[in-house]
Amino acid sequence: MIKKQSKNVTRHKRHLRIRKTISGTAERPRLSVYRSNKAIYTQLIDDVNQTTLIAADSREAGLTHSNIESAKAVGKLIAEKAVAKGVKEVVFDRGGYLYHGRVKALADAAREAGLKF
Repeated sequence: MIKKQSKNVTRHKRHLRIRKTISGTAERPRLSVYRSNKAIYTQLIDDVNQTTLIAADSREAGLTHSNIESAKAVGKLIAEKAVAKGVKEVVFDRGGYLYHGRVKALADAAREAGLKF
């Protein structure tokens, strides 16, 4: 009998497979996305020095839901913080999620606000 894995376990496996190939630097950090049922979180990470440069989430943006509007607000917020700190290019890490819905909305909003990836 084959045991079925949960969605989160398979997402984590996809994330690890993706992380083998993507790495962020100080000049071009990794834009990491994590979404939960209640919020959506992003970080700009320098993998060489193992530090988080900038972080933003939907709670910080004053939103209580994790929906497409929240994702757009968080994408805009992280891009504004990044541009203010001098970061213009990033490597996008979708965190094992499909590039659809909230993840796509966050990425599009970050691009519109000035980030290149």
